[in-house]
Amino acid sequence: MALTGPSGSGKTTALNIIGGLDKPSKGHVFVEGRDLATMSRTELSRLRRDKIGFVFQAYNLVPVLTAFENAEMVLRLQGMPSHERHERITKLLDDVGLAGMHDRKPAEMSGGQQQRVAIARAIAPGPLVTLADEPTANVDSTTAEMLLSLMEKLNRERGVTFIFSTHDPRVMARARRIVRMV
Repeated sequence: MALTGPSGSGKTTALNIIGGLDKPSKGHVFVEGRDLATMSRTELSRLRRDKIGFVFQAYNLVPVLTAFENAEMVLRLQGMPSHERHERITKLLDDVGLAGMHDRKPAEMSGGQQQRVAIARAIAPGPLVTLADEPTANVDSTTAEMLLSLMEKLNRERGVTFIFSTHDPRVMARARRIVRMV
């Protein structure tokens, strides 16, 4: 699904509300039958850690960590054993086209490579939904098409659900459903 609206429309706020970062001024957001507005900060933190993946427009990778370390971060927070993390992240980074780049830090990678690390980090724990804020905004058109193809493949082959906030017609053209925010 793609969320779209006029520039400055609060589209990021829509993802923040869906992701439990902000509370709605009206209405309700339910995840697995629970109203996010009634959850404590601790419950919301656990929900975000375990059930919601985030792909940020500016990547939000930790600059001193490698691609592997950035991608495994949520799994560490969940307490997954080292050997399981290693196996999962190695396969996932290879699947997103980063074979041989596991030890690179963000400054040693292109924007598209950094966004692929961000996607891997978001989907590593197997979230119910992955929220992507303008995932094609900071990359060239060729890389944008590659990222969209990757996310479409992840949706089709792994069942990863993506909700995008976007103004990019290429993202909207591939969306199964579009919700326009006013």
